[in-house]
Amino acid sequence: MNALPPLPPLPMPPERKTVSRADLLPDVVRTLYSQTGVSLSGNLLGAMVLTMIYWPVAPSRELIAWCVLFGLVWVLRLVTLRRYAHAGWAAASSQAAHWQRLWNAGAMASGACWGLAAWMFYEHGRAFHQTTLLLIIYSFCVGSITLMASQHRAFFAFISLCFVPTILRIATLGSTDNLLLAGVLSLVFLMTTILGRAYRRTFDRAIELKVRTEMLAVQLQTEKAAADEAKRAAETANRAKTQFFAAASHDLRQPLHAMGLFAEALRAKSRGDEEVTHLVNSINSSVDALEGLFGELLDITKIDTGGVEPQPRHFALRELFQRLKLQYEPTAFEKGLSLRFRGAHHVVYGDPVLVDRIVRNLLSNAIRYTVDGGVLVSARRRGDEVLLQVWDTGVGIAPTEQPRVFDEFYQVQANAPLGLHQPKGLGLGLSIVQRLARLMGAPLHLASVPGRGSVFTLTVPPGKVQRSQLSEPGTGKPALGLTLEHRHIVIVEDEPAVREGLVVLLKGWGASVESFDTVSAAEAWAGSPGATTPDLAIVDYRLPEGRTGIEALTSLRAAFGQPLPAILVTGSTMTGHEEESNRHDFHLLIKPVAPNKLRAMIAFKLGLR
Repeated sequence: MNALPPLPPLPMPPERKTVSRADLLPDVVRTLYSQTGVSLSGNLLGAMVLTMIYWPVAPSRELIAWCVLFGLVWVLRLVTLRRYAHAGWAAASSQAAHWQRLWNAGAMASGACWGLAAWMFYEHGRAFHQTTLLLIIYSFCVGSITLMASQHRAFFAFISLCFVPTILRIATLGSTDNLLLAGVLSLVFLMTTILGRAYRRTFDRAIELKVRTEMLAVQLQTEKAAADEAKRAAETANRAKTQFFAAASHDLRQPLHAMGLFAEALRAKSRGDEEVTHLVNSINSSVDALEGLFGELLDITKIDTGGVEPQPRHFALRELFQRLKLQYEPTAFEKGLSLRFRGAHHVVYGDPVLVDRIVRNLLSNAIRYTVDGGVLVSARRRGDEVLLQVWDTGVGIAPTEQPRVFDEFYQVQANAPLGLHQPKGLGLGLSIVQRLARLMGAPLHLASVPGRGSVFTLTVPPGKVQRSQLSEPGTGKPALGLTLEHRHIVIVEDEPAVREGLVVLLKGWGASVESFDTVSAAEAWAGSPGATTPDLAIVDYRLPEGRTGIEALTSLRAAFGQPLPAILVTGSTMTGHEEESNRHDFHLLIKPVAPNKLRAMIAFKLGLR
């Protein structure tokens, strides 16, 4: 009979690489005892049949002696079964070898009883009696395969105790038929042995698979717990990273906010001086550019944590092109490059912030990798799409490198020198561009010829001109007129530069101003006898001593006993204040605040035109 194929190797826990016989023993013993009740019932039935058929033909004394011996063995096996059941599975498993020895001793005694029966009674009676005796013994030998084949030595000993006395007894009778029958029984003995061996391998494999499955289940639970812990740690790290960038952005926005306020105050002092006005416009442009960089840093952090959702709307490209021209035209001029814009009249539908980030990165790369010639930013209609393109006459990108230019930290090997003062970059710009384009669902394509230049194409849907879309005041336009004469404004701001900038700006607009750096100082002033009722409060959200601008606003309103219009200013973009603004009746501005936005908000809160 062909042997069964070996088990394929299974991954095991680190502390246990293989399954030994000791691992299988508790399951083997439990299987033995779980079927002992059926085995004892079969043995008792076989003994009763043998006694009935041989009672008329066999010597009574010998038959009774055999029955007493069989009954004693049967009772001892029953007692062993009851003791095992009473011990319980856990206790029995810890002493599996002991219980296995007891079971095997009982099984050997039963096998000896059946072999003794054949030796004592086979020669008595006729062919019917002999055939019945052989069938009973053979049935118990075959039936023992399922019980004992898992321990091949005990199984072989059992069937030997049953078959060998039977074969020898038949052979000693001497006739040719008896010798032939003894030979046939020897073949049956051999086949039963082979069947038992085959069954033992199958049984061992089943038990081994069961044990391995249990071990793998434990390992899976352990690994799942470790994976859950790693996931929680990664989420915590992501949240910490986002909070860090938010805090850094908040701190960096403070001086920018102050810079914008001082620049606007300088414009008011210039009294129409064109040179000063141009200087103020340049300062405001730089502030806007830095604000864009901070916003980009925070947006990328949000993308990594899944916190950015595109907010598409219809917007004109003219404003985008104006901002890009203002920021990058000096850089292009310094390198001797021309920077042109075409198609500014187009209106597209998309997230203007993300489109700005994409085109800004592409334009920066185009200028960096262009030594001679120029850069063109264009928009043109093609069917139901608008192609927003950045062309350059730069070094170009080899076909072998084009599939990799969007990989993080990959840098194109330039075919021409970039210049002594031109930074090469970190290889993140195009990776960020691709991630933003995918976030918007806008296809991004590259075409390039080495030595002649490249073109990046962002495909966006066309938009519709909205009547409500009014162009914002440009930095080169004169400021909106606003007088705050006879208006009293309270400022609570802990950043000295921002506080001083606000004071200078508001006084330049004609207001009288009271400024404080803490909530306690504002409360002390509000409680003093000479305090003048303010018309407006401008408060920062984060203030010293762990207090907030909302507390300052509440204290001021309580001190003067009337609704006080309020503007809350914050440098954090991560915390939503919508619910608080409804509950405490204030409007929110995010630092750095453009002076025009601040002027418009003050006019709105005071009901001025």
